[in-house]
Amino acid sequence: MTDEDGRDESPAERLDRHWGELLQELRVAQTGVQILTGFLLILPFQQRFASMDDGERTLYLSAFVLALLTTALIVAPVSMHRVMFRRRVRDDLVEASNVLAKAGLATLALAMIAVAALIFDVVLGSPAGIIAGIGAALVFAGFWWGLPVLIRSRARQHQDYGPDELP
Repeated sequence: MTDEDGRDESPAERLDRHWGELLQELRVAQTGVQILTGFLLILPFQQRFASMDDGERTLYLSAFVLALLTTALIVAPVSMHRVMFRRRVRDDLVEASNVLAKAGLATLALAMIAVAALIFDVVLGSPAGIIAGIGAALVFAGFWWGLPVLIRSRARQHQDYGPDELP
C-alpha cells in the first residue's frame, strides 16, 4: 500500500517506522538534556552560587525545573512503551509520544533560554542576561519552529508536482 509520501508500506509498517524515527530523535535530545541537567545539578555546590542574588537563583531554579520536566517528557515514551508492550496500541503510543516529544522540545528550549539568561546575568549583569534570554528565544523560535514552518509551507506550494518535478 502506497501512502501520502509515496512509500510502499502497510499501516503497521508505517507505525513502526514512525516509532523508530521518534526514538532516534528522542535519543539525540536526551543526551543534551542529561548533560544540561547534570551541570545544573552541580551548580548549587559551587562557591560562586552563594553570591547569586534572588533573581539569579529564581532563574536557576526555573532552568533546573524545566530541565527536569524535559527529562520526564523525553523519557516518558520509553516508559510508556514498556507499559504498553504487546498490547496492540502502537498507534496510540506513537501519537502520545509525538505529543510528549513536542512538549519536551518546548521545555528544553525554555530551559536553554533560562540557562543563557542566567549565565549572561551572572557574568555580565542583568541587562546582558535579558538580552541573552531574548536572543536565545529568537534563535530557538527561529530554528525549531520558524524554519520547519517555512519549509512545510514551501513543500505545500509544490504538492502539485511529482517528486522528480520540483522546480
